[in-house]
Amino acid sequence: MLIEVTPAPILPEAAFSAVRSDAYGVVISYIGTVRDLSQDGRKVRFLELQAASADLARHELTRIAREIRDRWRLEDVALVQRVGRLAVGEVLLVVAVGAPHRKEALEACQYAVDRFKEVSPAWTTETVEG
Repeated sequence: MLIEVTPAPILPEAAFSAVRSDAYGVVISYIGTVRDLSQDGRKVRFLELQAASADLARHELTRIAREIRDRWRLEDVALVQRVGRLAVGEVLLVVAVGAPHRKEALEACQYAVDRFKEVSPAWTTETVEG
């Protein structure tokens, strides 16, 4: 399990490498980036993921990884989140799951992204124009 909360740009390859194994038939990944429009259609200037909340973020990511382990019996999960000010297009989240078969890896990856979306508003601020 790799859990990382970092102010540095995320290198998705590190997450992939952390979960890859010759025993697995698949590595499923998700790369979340800062989009240029908010959900209400306004232009996004930047996204701020508060570094002061890094411990909270790390705790929540660890909890998500444990939920995946318990539900799908998958140990090789990487969740890497960026904190600080991110420009449009920058990577803010990488999820990678290694598994023997695609079904459980796809389900676990989707679950991780959905759970992240549930908990991340606690430490994320979107700055829009207008």
